[in-house]
Amino acid sequence: MSSKETLVEKKTKVLIKLRGYKVLKREDQKNTISFKIKMKDNKKAIIWAVTTDGTVGVAYITQLKKAMDDAKVEKGIIVTIGKYTHTAKTRSKKFGIELIPKIFPSFNVFDHDFVSKHEILTPEERKMILEKYKVQPYQLPRIKASDPAIIAVGANPGDVVRVIRKSATAGKYVAYRYVV
Repeated sequence: MSSKETLVEKKTKVLIKLRGYKVLKREDQKNTISFKIKMKDNKKAIIWAVTTDGTVGVAYITQLKKAMDDAKVEKGIIVTIGKYTHTAKTRSKKFGIELIPKIFPSFNVFDHDFVSKHEILTPEERKMILEKYKVQPYQLPRIKASDPAIIAVGANPGDVVRVIRKSATAGKYVAYRYVV
């Protein structure tokens, strides 16, 4: 491995740190760096950092699915600085593979003063908040799944996210958003 870290490696390390994943194993492969990780819920996953700047096609999706089956893991993640083909996007959803967009930053977005802290609510917290405010999730203000902060914390459409903002008057202000 070279001493200079590539952009895709930086993005992958930021993603791992922000989501609280633990790296179990790292392997350098042709055109990819493979990370076997343990997620917060103790499930295992594979992250592939695709080091080429070309388009990620269905071949990468198929290869990652095979690697996931061999390692007996349910989730896969691909990080790249390139684009994804339409077929790769479609197939990845079917196989449980998350595609991190090329716009994902190579730095911790939450280190910036203007980016509030985002947390995904647990099912229990979600139920409690919805009952407290007597609302359905879709009645909450929305936030897109493509928002960099939402990608960083790993929220999916249908999740409810707690946004904690600093406030000059209140000290801190808590809001809830429905991911669409």
